[in-house]
Amino acid sequence: MKTTDGVDRQPLGQGTMRRQLLGGASFALGGIAFASIAGAARGIGEEEVSHSAEAIHQEVVFKSSRKRVYEVLSDAKEFDKVVKQGAAVESGMAPGNKPTEISKVVGGTFTIFGGHIIGRHLELLPGVRIVQAWRVVDWKAGLYSIARFELAEPGSDTKLIFDHTGFPQGQAEHLAQGWRINYWEPLAKVLAGA
Repeated sequence: MKTTDGVDRQPLGQGTMRRQLLGGASFALGGIAFASIAGAARGIGEEEVSHSAEAIHQEVVFKSSRKRVYEVLSDAKEFDKVVKQGAAVESGMAPGNKPTEISKVVGGTFTIFGGHIIGRHLELLPGVRIVQAWRVVDWKAGLYSIARFELAEPGSDTKLIFDHTGFPQGQAEHLAQGWRINYWEPLAKVLAGA
C-alpha cells in the first residue's frame, strides 16, 4: 500500500511482527554478549596489571664530570674501587669468588660485588646513560630488573638520575639502601680520590 509520502508500506502482520521480535531479540543478545566480553576484558586487565609495583628513583650529585662518573661505572678496574670502598666489603658480600667484570659493549655482561650482582648492558651511551638488565644472583632464575643511570651536568658537577624497576615485590627499601651504601657513597669517595 502506497502512502502519501510515496513509501510502500505493508500493513503490520504476522511476518512483520516476527521480524521485529527477531531483530529485538538479536539486539538484546548482542548487547548481553558485548557486556560479557567487555566485562571479561575488564576482569582480565585487572588481573594482569599490577597497581602495586615498586620502583626506586634516586638523584645524586657528584663533584666530577659526566665522563668520569660514566668511566667509573662502566670500567671493571675503576668500579672495583667502588666495591672496595662500599659497605658490601664489611658485610662479606664482596669480595667473593668472582672478580669485578664489566663489558664495554651493549649486550655485554657484568659481574660485580664478588658475583653477587650480575647482568647485561642494554644501552651504553658514554657520558650520558647506562641501562642494565640487573639482578641479584639469589633471585628466582630468569628474573631481571632494569637499572637506568642517566647523567646530567649542571655546571662542573654531575647529577646522576637513577631509576630501578622490575625487582621482586618487597625489595624496594633493601635495594634503595643498597644503592646508597654500595654505589653512591663509595662512588663519591672514588671520584674525590679517596
